[in-house]
Amino acid sequence: MKQYHILWFILIIMIGCSKDNPSPTLNDSSDPDTNPPVDNPTDPQTNLVPCENGFAGAYPCDGYDLLGHISLNELNAASANDIWGWEDTTTDKEYALIGLNNGTAFVDITDTENLKYLGKLPTATGASVWRDIKVYQDHAFIGSEAPGHGMQVFDLTALRNVTGAPKTFSSDNRYTGFGNSHNIVINEDSGFAYAVGTGDDMYNGGVHFINIQDPLNLVAAGGYGESGYTHDAQVVTYSGPDANYAGAEIFIGANENQIAVVDVTEKQNPGLVSTLQYSNLGYTHQGWFTEDQRYFILGDETDEFNFGFNSRTLVFDMTDLDNPVLHYTYLGTTPAIDHNGYVKGNEFFLANYSAGVRILDISGIANSTITETGYFDTYPLNNNASFEGVWSVYPFLPSGKIIVSDINSGLFIIQKSN
Repeated sequence: MKQYHILWFILIIMIGCSKDNPSPTLNDSSDPDTNPPVDNPTDPQTNLVPCENGFAGAYPCDGYDLLGHISLNELNAASANDIWGWEDTTTDKEYALIGLNNGTAFVDITDTENLKYLGKLPTATGASVWRDIKVYQDHAFIGSEAPGHGMQVFDLTALRNVTGAPKTFSSDNRYTGFGNSHNIVINEDSGFAYAVGTGDDMYNGGVHFINIQDPLNLVAAGGYGESGYTHDAQVVTYSGPDANYAGAEIFIGANENQIAVVDVTEKQNPGLVSTLQYSNLGYTHQGWFTEDQRYFILGDETDEFNFGFNSRTLVFDMTDLDNPVLHYTYLGTTPAIDHNGYVKGNEFFLANYSAGVRILDISGIANSTITETGYFDTYPLNNNASFEGVWSVYPFLPSGKIIVSDINSGLFIIQKSN
């Protein structure tokens, strides 16, 4: 594990062991986000709390309502991390899959007036503040930095008939071709998983390929480690503007000190396409393609406190995958650190740690225009450059519900105001 990760682990353990309070004590009068109305609405765990006059109860907001919240206490955890969603197309129910220090929790969020915490899949080995979840063919695939964890596979259809008290679930399969991992990436088009930041394998912390087309019969499929440690990545079946790679499976990795673009179509013979660096590089963390695959939107996780920027989002023009270039740099409205970001249509949903979830209009990205159009701040204490607040956001549920994981406070469900 990198020295940076160890420092982060210490910081998150410190905050994860602090009190779990869905409405933190507000004590920084210098920040306008810390002065909510005195009269809070009804219990946000069971009722809609509209965003009115800049607040949804204790939470600063702009254009997004609070639909529900489940605390870490209820989830029996000390801290939260990643989040992903699942729609059961058989029942039309929607679920939040939230990573915790001690496992993965499953919450039925279909009826936000009656959120149902269904239970938890415990960690495969030890506890860890890092856990990552993706979904393919109605199965959850879960990795962790916990030593020896491998990748758990859980059949999500088991959630359909859960009643009564929260259950303790067991995994349906487990891949142990690597020990720990920092993230799990899945290309649903091809049916391959890409575990990144792996340990105890031959790929030097790079990327480990797994054929998951049959979730109960996982097959090792090679890997790639020539471009160093990969922290996070996206893998797509390429349909962007570079005709030379049409139909190829393209891996774009955030590799700590560079972006690495790799053609992984041939699993036994992956080929480096290009690498890319940029000025004021702190820690190349995570990024996501626009839907036309022309632009890649990247977050650097330590540039805010290393260089004093407001939240900095870097946009790269990927028209030529062999020669990508920096297109535009967007600076946010607060000094908070950016973490994970995802594109849905013409919007970019940014998990912005202490500044909550920020929603950016990227419809003008070709003209170097990005505009913040809304936000929901689950961490009202401050907007400092610190590892507190929102870890990740999942904006892809068909209902329009947006699920959010807060390190300090658990699961939040929000939705755009009417």
